[in-house]
Amino acid sequence: MGQEAVDNAAHEVRSSSGKSLRQYLEDVPRHGSTTDAVTEALREAILDGNLPPSTWLREDDLAQQLRVSRTPVREALRRLSDEQLTVRSAHRGSMVAPMSLDDILAVYAVREALEGLAARMTAARQPPGVVKTLLDVHTKMTAAVEREDFALARRLNFDFHRVMRDGTGNPYLQRFLVQVEHAVRRFGNSTLDEPGRAAEVLVEHQQIIEAVAAGNPDLAAQRAIELVRRSREVRIQRISGM
Repeated sequence: MGQEAVDNAAHEVRSSSGKSLRQYLEDVPRHGSTTDAVTEALREAILDGNLPPSTWLREDDLAQQLRVSRTPVREALRRLSDEQLTVRSAHRGSMVAPMSLDDILAVYAVREALEGLAARMTAARQPPGVVKTLLDVHTKMTAAVEREDFALARRLNFDFHRVMRDGTGNPYLQRFLVQVEHAVRRFGNSTLDEPGRAAEVLVEHQQIIEAVAAGNPDLAAQRAIELVRRSREVRIQRISGM
């Protein structure tokens, strides 16, 4: 396939994938610079899969769709490259970073360790309100699963893990877990979409909450690690077609 065909295919993906890039930009709260807003809009479009892996990102094209100049687009692409969401070529521009099976396995390896550590630290600290907040999220997620609103269940699942990481009180761990969340969002369809998996996750979340409420760091870490390992198994089964 020639370069022109590749560029055209990438443009078709971007223009036919539902939510437009301009809509992402309009959703960004205007509390920073245009570059900040463009960066956040492009980041969310990548994480949502609106800009899929291996999509070429042309500055002129993006600037036109976002209705901004090329300068904030160029800086946003540089920032996203630093976040490893895009890769840059000296002669061909930027591309949404590919996501291979090895990448997925590497993310799960890191996620297992970090989620276990987050659960351990949150259970040890037991910051005020953390158990109640976890229970609130869990209740909402249970209701979403019961009515088969899996899109909402996926968002609440991320909320659950965000509460856990915020409970650590460790800004470095929180930052690393944000990067892990971004990587997981790029995997595509959630493992919660697999038959029976959402119900399993609810049980796993309940076990984590109980360990945190009991102030048992070892058990909380074990439960969190088990959740990540099971999610990895489901993901691999889906990829392999088993």
